[in-house]
Amino acid sequence: MSTIAAISTGQAAGGIGIVRISGENAVPVADRIFESVSGVKLEKLKGYRAAFGKVKSEKGFIDEAVALVFRAPKSYTGEDVVEISCHGGLLVTKQVLRAALSNGAEAAAPGEFTKRAFLNGKIDLTRAEAVMDIIGAKSEQSEQAAFQTLEGSLFNKINKISLFLKGLAASLAAWVDYPDEEIDDISDEELLEKIESADGELRELIAGFDTGRIVTQGVETAIIGRPNVGKSTLMNMLSGYEKSIVTSVAGTTRDIVEESVSLGGIILHLADTAGLHETDDTVEKIGVDRTKKRTQRATLILAVFDSSEQLNEEDEKIFELCRGKNAVAVINKTDLEPKLNAEIINNNFKNVVYISAKNNSGIKELEQSVEKLLGTEGFDTSSAMLNNERQLACCKQAQESLAQAAEGLRAGITRDAINVNIDVAIEALDTLTGEKATESVVNEIFSRFCVGK
Repeated sequence: MSTIAAISTGQAAGGIGIVRISGENAVPVADRIFESVSGVKLEKLKGYRAAFGKVKSEKGFIDEAVALVFRAPKSYTGEDVVEISCHGGLLVTKQVLRAALSNGAEAAAPGEFTKRAFLNGKIDLTRAEAVMDIIGAKSEQSEQAAFQTLEGSLFNKINKISLFLKGLAASLAAWVDYPDEEIDDISDEELLEKIESADGELRELIAGFDTGRIVTQGVETAIIGRPNVGKSTLMNMLSGYEKSIVTSVAGTTRDIVEESVSLGGIILHLADTAGLHETDDTVEKIGVDRTKKRTQRATLILAVFDSSEQLNEEDEKIFELCRGKNAVAVINKTDLEPKLNAEIINNNFKNVVYISAKNNSGIKELEQSVEKLLGTEGFDTSSAMLNNERQLACCKQAQESLAQAAEGLRAGITRDAINVNIDVAIEALDTLTGEKATESVVNEIFSRFCVGK
């Protein structure tokens, strides 16, 4: 494979910028653009050794830098790697990269460093996907869940099931192919028990997907209510700054205002919507229509009611919008004299919390109510979990094949046919980890990575 180079730090000014070079000629390329103060060439350095010096181009010296050498196979990519750390200005890092590209390196494609790590057997696909999950994590829980996957929690779980099924398939194949040999037979009851055991483990992973998805990716959340009940104040309380304009004038919010916030360990992709009410104002009507559409597709609804006012017909329409949805009734303005009939709210919502968004009180109760409603309460980030739709599809295919095998066994189907189902399950699990993933699947996964990783 060619020698590649890319900037591996963020595209913003910082203390340090890193240009990574990987491939068979990584060290010779780096030697052409780097001069150590000691005069020692990088090719003379062993792995995990660094040298201080200057980076140069055909126009002259660019910057002072540190070159860190990693030798194959003990590097991130499994190839020879040199990481040049210079000052973190956008211009200087680009100049260092141009120097590398002008001296034999090629520009790395998105995710190509991690792709090479996969192709060279340094990581499996679940760990590779976890790299981007860590980079994109927006809460402590999502970062910890991604880190556990990077550490191998999902791979170990899937690989264990795959190896178990491979042993079972080998035994069945031997018994079918060599009926005259003295091979220990396995009873139908024992075979069914083993198939159902693996099936149960896969079902458990599948069942936890939605909860895990909420923890790692967040949940689409709509804040709804009639005008002037405190939706925008709640939005600002959760986001920690004045994201939405707050006034005493009803209908101030005419369009959807969006923000992602962390509530406990859950990322809420919030939408502060226009107040739901009847209006002749053309612009307000558009805002109200958008609110209704956003409410329909939201996974979580925070329905806000004003504690200081009695319920009216507009509030009752909100009851209907929330029926059958994951909804929390948020009774706001508890700092004022209460006039709202709480019994009516309790009859229409299973989850009710009292807050004063103005005084930032009640947020802990809201957090606990949301966690309970979404099933993330006490979520164990150290357990194996499926992190994306690709992994889920592979797991479902394997589980469905095992379910067919169990059903066929109960119906008296021959064991060679049962073994076909087990083989299909094995292939699906090996696709999940990358052992048998097609080139197109691998390319699609890494195309979503950032350049330099």
